[in-house]
Amino acid sequence: MTVAVPPAAAAATSSASRDSQRIYSIAELSREFAITPRTIRFYEDEGLIKPRRQGLTRLYSAGDRTRLMWILRGKRLGFALAEIRELLDLYQVDRTGVQQLLELLRRSRMHIADLERKRRDLDAHINEFREVESHVGAELRRRGVDPDSD
Repeated sequence: MTVAVPPAAAAATSSASRDSQRIYSIAELSREFAITPRTIRFYEDEGLIKPRRQGLTRLYSAGDRTRLMWILRGKRLGFALAEIRELLDLYQVDRTGVQQLLELLRRSRMHIADLERKRRDLDAHINEFREVESHVGAELRRRGVDPDSD
């Protein structure tokens, strides 16, 4: 039995297949992610992405592009390169992605706890400076000096 596929669905499937086969240049990825080619080469040197080569030209697959997207997101979130590498490598071990997601969840929770601790520390510092500001301002006023004049 054959199933009729609506033209839009067939086009989407064909487009997705084409996208997974697409090859990107270093210049295209640099523009897309607003990073320098040097940054991409650095991630390559670190073993985080592994483009094919055609002579001296690097050819990046859709998978390389996806890995680069995750690397950049991981960096924005504060993950170290070693953590990013471990998370990316988990996908090679478990293609379902479940182990990768579980580890990402665990590490995200650790980062959240660390950031919340830092926020508490910052709030304590800010409050201490406000206390100093208040005392110094009061002392200056007691001495007849306007603390808000420059």
